[in-house]
Order: sequence, then C-alpha cells, then structure tokens
Amino acid sequence: MKFSEIPGNQEIKNKLIRTVLDQRVSHAQLFFGPEESDKLALAIAYAQFINCTSRQGMPTGSGISGQMQGELPDSCGVCPSCVKYQKLAHPDLHFIYPVATTKRVTSKPQSKHFLEEWRKFLLDNNFASGLQNWYEAIGIENKQGIINAYDCNEIITTLSYKSYESDYKVMIIWMVEKLYYSAAPKILKILEEPPEKTLFILISEEPDQIIKTILSRTLMVKIPKSTISRLAASEDDSIHFTTFRHWMRGCYGAKVPDLVKFASEIGKSGREKEKSLLLYSLRTIGLCATMNYLGQLPANIEGDELKFITGFSPYITPGNLPEFNTLLNEAIFHIERNAHPGTLFLDLSMKIVRLFKPNFFPSN
Repeated sequence: MKFSEIPGNQEIKNKLIRTVLDQRVSHAQLFFGPEESDKLALAIAYAQFINCTSRQGMPTGSGISGQMQGELPDSCGVCPSCVKYQKLAHPDLHFIYPVATTKRVTSKPQSKHFLEEWRKFLLDNNFASGLQNWYEAIGIENKQGIINAYDCNEIITTLSYKSYESDYKVMIIWMVEKLYYSAAPKILKILEEPPEKTLFILISEEPDQIIKTILSRTLMVKIPKSTISRLAASEDDSIHFTTFRHWMRGCYGAKVPDLVKFASEIGKSGREKEKSLLLYSLRTIGLCATMNYLGQLPANIEGDELKFITGFSPYITPGNLPEFNTLLNEAIFHIERNAHPGTLFLDLSMKIVRLFKPNFFPSN
C-alpha cells in the first residue's frame, strides 16, 4: 500500500516519511488509535516506503530539513519490493495477530496457520476492518483470540534470520493488547535489542491494556480517527443498534422478564460480540450527550438510528451520564476477564433500570 492510497492523515504521513529520509527510524513503534483510524494501513505503507527501491518525489539534497515541497514522497508501487508488499507477500514482511483454535486448526494455533485468510481479509476489506470481523473470517466462534507463546517463539525465530532481499525486516503485531501476559517475557529482549535493520510496528486500539513492559519499549505514534471513511458502516453496528434499542426500552420500562430473556440470549453470543455491543452502547450514550449539549449529531447518523437517538437523548442527563459510562466500562472490563455474561448483563440491566427509575423495586 502506498501513502497516497490512504486518504487524509497528511501530518502523520509527513512525520513517518521524515523518519525514513532523516534516517531516524525507531526500531519499535506503537501505532495506536480508535478502530476507525488507519493504523494498519499506515503501518504497511510505512514499511513499503522504507523498503522501496525507487521512491517517488524525493527531495534534492540530503535529509528532509525544512518544508517538503509539492507532493509527499511515496513508494513507487512498481519495483519488485513494492509489488510484493502490495500483495502482502514480501519475504521480509511478517505479521502476528490474535488467533485461536478452529475446526481447521485444532491445536497450537499460530499466525502462520492463518496467513492465507489474513491476506484475503486485509485485501478484501481495504485494510480497514476490525477485530470482530477477523474472528468471524477465521471462524473461532465464541472463543477469544490471543497472541500466544507459540507466536512469540515464532517472532524470535523469524527475526534471527538475515533479511531475504530488503534492508529492513518488518514485524507487524496487530492488536498487541491481545498478547497473552505469560508469553510477553519471551519477546522483551528482542523488542528492546532487535537485530540490525529490524523494525517492529505494534498496532493497538487500547494501549492502556498493553503489558507495561512491552509499552515502555516502544515509541508511541497516535493515529487519529480518519476524517474520510474508507468503509461503509458495518453490518455489526446495524445489529447492535437494534439490540441496544430493544435493551434500553426494556430498561426504561423496567420490563424485568424481558431483561432476563435478553441477558440469557446475549450471553450466548460470544465474548467478542458482547464486548462489541458494550462498546457500541458507550458510543451511542456519548452521541446522546452530544445531542443534548450541541443539539446535533454526525452526518452519518441517519434513519431509524437518528430517530431513536433524538428521542432517547433527553433521558441521558448530566446526573446519570457518568454512571452510564462507569457501568458500561466496568462491564467491558469484566467481560474481558471471563465473567459469566448472562449474570453480568442481567446485573447491568437492573442497574440501568435504577438510573432511569431510582425508586424501582421488582414486585413479586
């Protein structure tokens, strides 16, 4: 992928290009930002630019001091290195990502076992899809993906070899917050002192969940939410909207039997979908607050979702907004730590009922 194929993010692109042309590429970098940011796309474009043998638009003279004139330098897209990068098939480009056992890979799963699915997943989704979609693509069902000790050993083994044809070997670790805590010590030394011309790019949406010893060894690069969407709204959000609307109506109406049924059903959907629903709920509560304080919503909120948020937002008040955020964030925390989902969602639902109706007490 070329930088020019990623809309927006001009300031970030400029900074990344400067590190290459000024020969200041840090060996371990963490690209972090929300799901809607182009973290992975920028990481791949950065690696492709580093190893391109015929960069375009290069400034004259040494370094890149002062302002770059005209178009930003970019990889050429046609040299042998770029062609392989465009297909995600360069022998010096390596990926690690969360995996779990599937019907095809029944034991000791590693990233390399899913490489064909990974390439297809990225190319089909224009490098802009999320973790839940990845899990669905490889069919791990209700399990949670992790970066395990087998992949940590693979990192060490892979980077111990010399590069095949490029100056830099590049190791991209996607969703590094999924690194299993007991496996992390295996890669601390190589992350801190990698072989010469080795670049680690770690990708994260939740850097506060990254193991501290990993985080401290990286240069952090914040990637803002893209102002230009490269994908339409996901099908998951449409499903989450329907579920969230039904859930909130049950809570506001204190419909205890319906909430018991809801908690039981949502508890069968799998932890990643449960977490995804809770994250969607947080975003929607935030949109309600935006509607209350600013009287407007983003342009992409329309149709039934716009109608619901407009009607629901008066019930999200300065008095209950902090508690909503606290309850939903705590629920996400406990889901990630394997709390029983049916019990968690029923407890959360009853607490939300009391946000709407402080004096509510279920009758016999």
